Amino acid sequence: MERLQAEGALVQLSERFTNSAAFGALFREGMDLVEETAAYLDGAGRAEAKALDRAVSLTYATESMRLTTRLMQLASWLLLHRAVKEGEMTLVQANREKTKVKLTAADPGPSDTIEKLPSQLQELIHRSMSLQTRVRRLDTSIHTGPTEHVAIGNPLVPHLNALKAAFER
Repeated sequence: MERLQAEGALVQLSERFTNSAAFGALFREGMDLVEETAAYLDGAGRAEAKALDRAVSLTYATESMRLTTRLMQLASWLLLHRAVKEGEMTLVQANREKTKVKLTAADPGPSDTIEKLPSQLQELIHRSMSLQTRVRRLDTSIHTGPTEHVAIGNPLVPHLNALKAAFER
């Protein structure tokens, strides 16, 4: 019974979120970032990489791979939740599939190495990290079951009882 209540709470929060304008904006932002990154890495980024010295070129290759991996994981998460919104799958199914998505994947290297990269790649890395942080927060709030609440009752009852006892005398 508790599990069903927890799943109900998850579904309710997820449905509210996935049907919100905030999710639509987050989805568009994520997908736009994926497209923008792909275009950069296939175009201007490729030309910029050729102009780098050997050590920075290796960092460029590593960081562009991390960036791509991070964005693919974020896109997978976003697509799973859009499928829930569209009724193509339930939140329970999305929860099972979500275990394949690694929202902690591919964190960038040290900032001193990132600073040596072309500015556009740096910007894409920073934007992807910002998106990843927001998605991680949302994922935690959507997929973490409700915490156990201890019933504390009405905090005014002791005061009301004291007043009642005082006036009954």
